[in-house]
Amino acid sequence: MHGLFKAITISHKKASLPVRGQIALNEEEAKALMLKIRETYDVSEVLVLSTCNRTEIYYCSESDLGENIIRLIASQKILNSSEIFPFFDIISNHNEAVKYLFEVAMGLHSQVVGDLQIPNQVKHAYQWAADVQMAGPFLHRLLHTIFFTNKKIVQETSFRDGAASTSYATVEVMETFLPLLHNPKILVVGLGEIGEDVCRTLADKGYKNITITNRTLEKAEKLANELNFEVADYESVNQNILDAEIVISSVRCEEPIITKATLENKTLAIKYLIDLSVPNSIAANIEELAGVVAYNLDEIQLRANEALQRRMEAIPQVLDIIDDAIGEFNNWSQEMIVSPTIQKLKGALEQIRKEEMARFVKELSTEEAEKMDKITASMMQKIIKLPVIQLKAACKRGEAETLIDVLNDLFNLEKQTV
Repeated sequence: MHGLFKAITISHKKASLPVRGQIALNEEEAKALMLKIRETYDVSEVLVLSTCNRTEIYYCSESDLGENIIRLIASQKILNSSEIFPFFDIISNHNEAVKYLFEVAMGLHSQVVGDLQIPNQVKHAYQWAADVQMAGPFLHRLLHTIFFTNKKIVQETSFRDGAASTSYATVEVMETFLPLLHNPKILVVGLGEIGEDVCRTLADKGYKNITITNRTLEKAEKLANELNFEVADYESVNQNILDAEIVISSVRCEEPIITKATLENKTLAIKYLIDLSVPNSIAANIEELAGVVAYNLDEIQLRANEALQRRMEAIPQVLDIIDDAIGEFNNWSQEMIVSPTIQKLKGALEQIRKEEMARFVKELSTEEAEKMDKITASMMQKIIKLPVIQLKAACKRGEAETLIDVLNDLFNLEKQTV
């Protein structure tokens, strides 16, 4: 298996959001691509990871199929392959591809370091591969090792602590006062980049009773349909603000749209406001009103920056944990090289045992034959033990091929079938 694992990737590091959007694959498209790769190139293991920040294809093959797979993507998305080639990176080295997937899955290559969403996105990609029978022994072991490593990082480091993005920090602040409210109405005003990110974070966390409003109604309706939120007409924004217990505003405006006058007729005992706009969309003196609690962008970003700093400080520890996990995984993948030889050797010795048993079993009673079978089976297990240990040790020394050749010659294993 060593040397087979490869990857192609397009991400926020080289491609703009519009370019990434053109290439992004939904579940149906990802599965179709995996099946097309198998049909065209006889590849048995493929993983497709596609998020808003990256689209990556990992595969096992003796051949370097990077450019061919990019052409398949271009064909599927009806794009000119020569125009999208420059945005891709191709990783043909097995060890580099394994390490890269580990680092991506941990969030080391995310726009927000330690991204909390990426582990689940990798799990979804793994499920898609399993659904179309494109996850074989190598990917199964690799992905489960990655999931275990992520848990270890969560338990042993501060890399996943706190919310390091504005959207997550916003929701984290909101969660501090949720226990004080019963099924509160949440209103998101403005669906720019931050506003949309907040909506997606709320949806990811499973929050309900959310209404969104935006100057462009079509954009609000499209996002609401995707996330199963309600839509309010922007013309009625003042009334919607009065009706909601929690208002998150990221609307672009020259003057605040939420002022003391906006809330002068409020009936709710307490109202929480979060302003993510620049310039501010919520008046600075709004907290002079009784029962109004407000947070501005500086307060949210300070929280995010502190979390990000903790994550950055944890990176050396994270890399050490990843290196240990990769070392253990590589030991397993190297042992896969000798697994067929081990099976053939066991088969050869078992055949000898059965042939010798057959010569004498007619002269034995049933009880004697059973004892003989147990004794000879036990002997075979002890005989095979040392060669297996030596083969596995040879893997770690990089000398497995020599020992495999010796065993093949001694026992004529090439005639054996696994």
